[in-house]
Amino acid sequence: MSVSPRKKNEPPLVKGFIPWLGHALEFGKDAAKFLTRMKQKHGDIFTVRVCGHYITVLLDPNSYDAVLDDTASLDFSRYAQVLKQRIFNLRLPNHNPDTERAWMEQHFQGPSLARLSSSMHLHLQTLLREEERSCSPAEWRQDGLFSLCYSLLFRAGYLTLFGTEKSNNVTELAAVYKEFRKFDGLLTKLARSTLKQEEKRTASLSQERLWELLSPAWLCRGKGSESIDHGSDSSSWQQSYLRHLQREGVDTEMQRRAMLLQLWATQGNAGPAAFWLLGFLLTNPEAMRAVKEELRGLALQEDGSLQHHLLDTLEHHSTPVFDSVLSETLRLTAAALINREVIQNTTLHLASGQEYHLRQGDRVCLFPFLSPQMDPQIHHDPQTFQYDRFLNADGTEKKKFYKDGERLKYYTMPWGADKNMCVGRHFAVSGIKQFAFMVLSRLDLELCDPTATVPPVNPSRYGFGMLQPDGDLEVHYRLKTLH
Repeated sequence: MSVSPRKKNEPPLVKGFIPWLGHALEFGKDAAKFLTRMKQKHGDIFTVRVCGHYITVLLDPNSYDAVLDDTASLDFSRYAQVLKQRIFNLRLPNHNPDTERAWMEQHFQGPSLARLSSSMHLHLQTLLREEERSCSPAEWRQDGLFSLCYSLLFRAGYLTLFGTEKSNNVTELAAVYKEFRKFDGLLTKLARSTLKQEEKRTASLSQERLWELLSPAWLCRGKGSESIDHGSDSSSWQQSYLRHLQREGVDTEMQRRAMLLQLWATQGNAGPAAFWLLGFLLTNPEAMRAVKEELRGLALQEDGSLQHHLLDTLEHHSTPVFDSVLSETLRLTAAALINREVIQNTTLHLASGQEYHLRQGDRVCLFPFLSPQMDPQIHHDPQTFQYDRFLNADGTEKKKFYKDGERLKYYTMPWGADKNMCVGRHFAVSGIKQFAFMVLSRLDLELCDPTATVPPVNPSRYGFGMLQPDGDLEVHYRLKTLH
């Protein structure tokens, strides 16, 4: 924490009125609203005091590489370790981010990604068939769209990555989902250390229950690596991750806790993303028509047998309209904070030519949700969903966006950037795409109230990946009548 007087070449400092706390309350309540106000007042770079820490916020996308590329003075793993401790009670003293990333790339790219996507496809089909069996074609069922999307995608993703014969048990699957939602509801307060006494007890009980549910039998018995099948062909994703942890010298208890971290990292965003995507389509008839037209085109290319070959079809045919809808959805609802610890005094060189001194012990933060994603100079009418925002006039993907006449490298950043871009993004997109196309081709899905709009976001979720709604969108659905 910096305490010496600020220097002339340092960003404007906004201390706040409350000693030590500074702007912590405003930041936690609605980071986007607070940082938008600070940007209007101080420009693209300023420093705020939050709980005794000085955080320099940079909101110029043309200058993001100055932060992202500086691995000598800026470290991204230290603050991540703090959050792992606060949220998951997880300590990985010998953790090597590069080794873990290499392991993740091995499993979320190439042939391994294809196997995971295929498994996800089978689980989604099975879960949707169960939904279908429980209602007749003429019967309308009602549910909250967020609840429906989160439940189905979470369960399919859980079975794909953490599934065992035991976990196919419907009761256990429901228990994992119920506990996860309870834990996820308290996640932002865990991260900010703002839980009330009763919430602490609830979070602790949920963690304990999830550690127990997620731990394979051999891990629960404390047998560790000798009980893991080391044959890579039959090895599950979960088994491979446990072997990775054991190679890093992680003890059995921390292995159990690391499972919950991976469950949240892999399953916490797909359901909310699918909710927003379908919610935007349902409340924008023109967009829904365009996506359904693309879907019909795929079915015609497959001689009407899209359902039997959906995964192959999606892999071998382009879907520019859907891709634009997804990009626009993520632009509006992906809101992670990118944090770096300043580990030695350094000078930050902005694209404008300005230079700012950063102090050792401070933190640097990028918030792509505000800029570039919600910047009106980059995206016209940024608050409004425009399904074709990422389409050129000829129907191809639009990649050229400008600010002040200069083409931008970063015009939307839902997955982060460059070397630290989310490794699992292709798996996530594949799952969301499969789910959306299955729902739209198999079900008649309608708003209960035709005039309903998507609910507002829960403002406390800014900074933690996909935003979640404050409320839900009531829908009813039934099996499509096949002609």
